[in-house]
Amino acid sequence: MFVSFGSASGPIKAFELGLLAQKGSLYATRPSLFTHIANRRVYEEMSADVVDAVRRGFISIDRPQRFPLAEAAKVHAALESRQTSGSIVLAP
Repeated sequence: MFVSFGSASGPIKAFELGLLAQKGSLYATRPSLFTHIANRRVYEEMSADVVDAVRRGFISIDRPQRFPLAEAAKVHAALESRQTSGSIVLAP
């Protein structure tokens, strides 16, 4: 399965979807939040599954990087140059 998740680097350049079948992959998808939250019951079930997976240790959540607000320009430059990953919090 090929999943395009997020587009921080911009759009994916064109490629031949038939290549996925040749490599043994059968699906290409671009999930969207709105598809997953369209049905409230299903959304709540999926949310409960994720929370359970976190509690059981199957999914770990990294703590965000914290920087003083005074360093906002430095942090912004790091974001622009793709030197960061994960969440960032600017604190006063």
